[in-house]
Amino acid sequence: MVLVDNRILARECLRSSLAAHPAPWDVVACSTIEEWQNEADRHPPLAAVLLHVGSANITDSHMEELIRQAIRISASAPLIILADRDDVVQIVNALDYGVRGYIPSSVSVEVCVEAINLALAGGVFVPASTVFAMREVINSDPTHDQRLTEMFTPRQIQVAEAIWQGKPNKIIAYELNMCESTVKVHIRNIMQKLKATNRTEAAYKVSALFTSNGVDLL
Repeated sequence: MVLVDNRILARECLRSSLAAHPAPWDVVACSTIEEWQNEADRHPPLAAVLLHVGSANITDSHMEELIRQAIRISASAPLIILADRDDVVQIVNALDYGVRGYIPSSVSVEVCVEAINLALAGGVFVPASTVFAMREVINSDPTHDQRLTEMFTPRQIQVAEAIWQGKPNKIIAYELNMCESTVKVHIRNIMQKLKATNRTEAAYKVSALFTSNGVDLL
């Protein structure tokens, strides 16, 4: 299995963690897709590709092209995305591009290994939180939540409410079962969408926005 990640420390740590688990594949770590292509002849037949995109938005044109390029090169071997973001829109677009799994960085190495094995067996892995978030969107009252769901993903709504309640990042991460770095990514995206310059301003704008949409934050 090829692991593509341009961050040296993160790449080597993940490679070592994956290699420590019993699996029917060896892990080859590369910094770029081009490096992987140049070294392909030196390694056994490809089983799968794990592409770490970090906190990038995969709907950006360059990211979409990168993913589609990786799918073309990997041929019949499944491409699996590893990312810091678990937005529903992000995951749905990844599946639309043709990836066979989307693993958020908040999961354990054990779950990551099982997700890879599922893709190798012909399945598709998505995090359970995404399925629940999609269900919430489907079941929500559109007269109250339309503006919220247009502006934020279901996960961002949960983080935004926690910001309004004054909860620190560690508590938000614990309660929403995500890593603290993922919480920071969500908060940064929320502040950008609200055009807030700091956390206090974001909390004020969240309160006004939620109240106008009939959501009780208390």
